[in-house]
Amino acid sequence: MAQYKNFMHEQKSTGILLLNLGGPQKPEDVEPFLYNLFSDRQIIRLGPFFLQKYIARRIARRRAPQSRENYAKIGGGSPILAITEKQATSLETALNSAGNYRVLPCMRYWHPFSEESVAELSAIGVTRLIALPLYPHYSIATTGSSISDLQKSLKKIPSPPPLSIIRSWPEQPAYIKAISNRIVQGIADFNQGKVEVVYSAHSLPRQFIEDGDPYVEELHKTIAAIEARTGIQGHLCYQSRSGPVQWLEPSTPDMLNTLAGRGCRSILMVPISFVSDHVETLYEIDILYRQMARDLGIRLKSTPGLNNDPLFIQGLAELILEHEKKEYLKD
Repeated sequence: MAQYKNFMHEQKSTGILLLNLGGPQKPEDVEPFLYNLFSDRQIIRLGPFFLQKYIARRIARRRAPQSRENYAKIGGGSPILAITEKQATSLETALNSAGNYRVLPCMRYWHPFSEESVAELSAIGVTRLIALPLYPHYSIATTGSSISDLQKSLKKIPSPPPLSIIRSWPEQPAYIKAISNRIVQGIADFNQGKVEVVYSAHSLPRQFIEDGDPYVEELHKTIAAIEARTGIQGHLCYQSRSGPVQWLEPSTPDMLNTLAGRGCRSILMVPISFVSDHVETLYEIDILYRQMARDLGIRLKSTPGLNNDPLFIQGLAELILEHEKKEYLKD
């Protein structure tokens, strides 16, 4: 253990890449952002390979006007980069006493792309890289795609630093505690009556799960850990689905209707697969689903994103240090 502690203090610079989806920062970014998203054949196959980008461009052009309207309702663009930059700065500060770290955002479908982040870290001479996905639950559509893109970027530079990957962290203790705290406080804010807790996760095509994607299994691990801590049972559902394939069920709108039919009048919605606020939380949950619930006679509130919560940042720091220890012991 003493050797490990010495290693941590004597190590050269380590670059940490916070992997996330990214998002358009202004209205004119929306269409190219959607094009990048729909061009990713790893998560959606649009016809034969040679037509993927052509079809993606048509879909992006068709969907951009509605997407711009949605972003306009939350300030005109996504806050995801600003939030991730704050997370990176806070995580770097939290790790300062343990070693020499540089932490940067690394987005999949908008700036800063992996090539940009890797170039910046290479320019300051980091000797190794750690990929830390801001997706607690692994899916080929999120972490898998981001890692694949990152590895392609590393192949484009001579003598790239070695890369290690934190695959997922559905039961990380500080993460579980941070969400649990928000649930307990959120229920208390209702003041009276029974409150149903609804965990809303980003949906996936059902085929992904049938092909072995562990996303749903890891969601259940997170929820079980939260419920063990809070003693409060909840319901899992899935949002943000589109396209003519079979998606995970029940959808969030279906869950709202089901609970309304049971006489539910208060819902605390927990965006379980999102650690940072963006269009899925600020528009879909806080505007769209809240209005749906109101029309059903339900009062809906949501737990705020973890964002730059010190407890959550502590959890990210613990993930890095635990990963470093395992990598050292492996060597």
